[in-house]
Amino acid sequence: MSEAKIQVYKGPAGGWGALRSVAHQLLQHRIALKGARTLLSANQPDGFDCPGCAWPDRQHTSSFEFCENGVKAVAAEATADRATPERIGQHTVSELRSWTDHDLEALGRLTEPLAYDATTDRYRRLSWDEAFATVARHLQALPSPDEAIFYTSGRTSNEAAFLYQLFVREFGTNNFPDCSNMCHEPSGVGMKASVGVGKGTVTLDDFELADCLLIFGQNPGTNHPRMLGELRAASRRGARILSFNPMRERGLERFADPQSPLEMLSGGATPIASDFYQLKVGGDIAVLKGIMKHLLTLEAVDHAFVAEHTTGFDALKADLEAEDWARIEAESGLTRERLLQAAQVIAQADKVIACWGMGITQHQHGVAAVQSIANLLLVRGMVGKPGAGLCPVRGHSNVQGDRTMGIYEKPAPAFLDRLRDVYGFEPPRHEGFDTIGAIEAMRDGRASVFFGMGGNFAAATPDTPTTWAALQRCALTVHVATKFNRSHTVHGREALVLPCLGRTEVDLQASGAQHISVEDSMSMVHLSAGINAPASPHLLSEPVVVARLAAATLPNSRVPWMWLVEDYGRIRDHIAQVFDEFAGFNEKVHRPGGFRLRNTASERVWATASGKAQFAVHGIPTDTLVHRARKRSRRDEVDAGVGADAGGDQAAEEVFALTTVRAHDQYNTTVYGLDDRYRGVFGQRRVLFVNAQDRVRAGFDEGAWVDLIGAAPDDIERVAPGFKLVDHDIPAGCVAAYYPETNVLVPLDSHAVGARTPASKAIPIRLRLAKGAA
Repeated sequence: MSEAKIQVYKGPAGGWGALRSVAHQLLQHRIALKGARTLLSANQPDGFDCPGCAWPDRQHTSSFEFCENGVKAVAAEATADRATPERIGQHTVSELRSWTDHDLEALGRLTEPLAYDATTDRYRRLSWDEAFATVARHLQALPSPDEAIFYTSGRTSNEAAFLYQLFVREFGTNNFPDCSNMCHEPSGVGMKASVGVGKGTVTLDDFELADCLLIFGQNPGTNHPRMLGELRAASRRGARILSFNPMRERGLERFADPQSPLEMLSGGATPIASDFYQLKVGGDIAVLKGIMKHLLTLEAVDHAFVAEHTTGFDALKADLEAEDWARIEAESGLTRERLLQAAQVIAQADKVIACWGMGITQHQHGVAAVQSIANLLLVRGMVGKPGAGLCPVRGHSNVQGDRTMGIYEKPAPAFLDRLRDVYGFEPPRHEGFDTIGAIEAMRDGRASVFFGMGGNFAAATPDTPTTWAALQRCALTVHVATKFNRSHTVHGREALVLPCLGRTEVDLQASGAQHISVEDSMSMVHLSAGINAPASPHLLSEPVVVARLAAATLPNSRVPWMWLVEDYGRIRDHIAQVFDEFAGFNEKVHRPGGFRLRNTASERVWATASGKAQFAVHGIPTDTLVHRARKRSRRDEVDAGVGADAGGDQAAEEVFALTTVRAHDQYNTTVYGLDDRYRGVFGQRRVLFVNAQDRVRAGFDEGAWVDLIGAAPDDIERVAPGFKLVDHDIPAGCVAAYYPETNVLVPLDSHAVGARTPASKAIPIRLRLAKGAA
């Protein structure tokens, strides 16, 4: 483990630092040879899809189709460490609850089903038959199916997700909270209204043609490192890459491709971003409106495209012309001149791709921000054109596929009709609970069974004390998982942990070794098959877990659950019966590279109510939680008689806008290590990145330890204690820290309008010297 220190990292993203990290991961998990052999099958035609991010694969021109953080995911799954019932049972659950996420992860792979024993406060082993009987008993005893909640992780395969939604709907509910609710829900909602599809409109081929790429609210160097290969190629051929983000991230500064002998041996690197626009946290809509306002002046509107393919432009134009530059500059944190520079680059470009991550979506106005990005590209005619389009960069490896398979709390009537016609039961028609609704239901006693198909619900969700209390109020909590995690320590009166196969492992069923399928961020569907022996002979695949649970819970079901999981090709045949776009699924998915699902927007076919792409008019947000907290702070200062002396702006800045980020040794809630190499943080996670001038003005020394105090104007006390102040290049009034440690500060009712994604990227906080700090 690294020594706890703050030390500027001078190297590029990738390069020798990445190679050293790869070697460290394989040695740490004691799988040097096995790990190297496993990685050669990552993202290969006859291998497995990386269990990390959903960035698409090239047509495998190299034997090395993995990145540093993909290695961490693979090594963590292929680890030699085992979380046996004996190892878990050595500790009370109360003790395990006090462990860090990193220490829980280090326990290793789960090997057998576990049940919580309240008399000893420990987990014990149980049989699979007992496990399914327990869950079935609880589900069958519920007064209403809607009192059960079925969560889904984005790593779940298409086959498992399809069976899961089929079982749950035959059981009688649409309660499907999933990780989409917590990340890219605003992308789907916003794009669906703007261009008729909720998925990205581009492919990797478009990245080869683009001469301008816009990166909004995203850190690809840590979260999607394979994307850096595309950005590197674009930069080297002269494409302009503009980064819009509060923090300059190393992966967008320069990248050394570990597969480039010249860069590795020369110590060189490729510059990535042409320019950085470090906007304020939450300032994206102001930035986009400023750029579009300039485009009008520059006469850079594609009038022919707008006239033929869009509606609502006149309203947008009037809104932009009326927008006040003073408000744009104040809310964006960028000058009119800087925004003109960006507009000129975009105006001169022939093919523009706009990419974004959760820095856009996890805001109260996340849907409006997504639609503002769509507005920008529609103004320039950059949707449905080779080398141009919209690119939401999603996280988990099959989060998009799970939604395609029907993991959604608001199912379309036509989809439910098809389920009825194919399977002979009437699916529930009312909307189910999303993630926020599920927490509220458990909190209020309206739901008492929680079943999690993967993921780490207790760590991923907002308002940690509220979420934990809600889970602990349940009669039963069940988690299907490969590793022991935080959610297994926050449990109902009864609790089960069910271990499953990992993506890297051979899935052997009655007909032989199986393939599963996944869908990447660009709508490509392809096969995945593990190569390693299972970590334990007691593991079941996720499809088999679902089938056995369905058979136990629904004894009169007409669905041949156990027959389906004898051969996953049978599941794919059933998927083809339900979804027209999957006709010939088994034949198409076996083609080299798989197949792409149709994307109407990329064809300039607009599946909207008007039949055209829709411009959306949005004001610059001035009513967010951060705005309200700062206004309240000003009133409090004035009431105390200090506002006039302190100055309105200075008083307001005592409430900081906190944005949550991932460390480099982290993927979502999984903490692989304690380093954040590119930001110069080693051996620790409880740090707060702060503007040095803000720190001095607030009276704190560099390196001081502070508590983060929630400043939401709901008067609920929220505290994240013990964070070390680290000076960083971040706009004034803004701070950043890692999640899930800071999720405690996110109010449950602070979420995206129209999508209910937690607003984790704009949290109002105050700083207080930590107890015992000098």
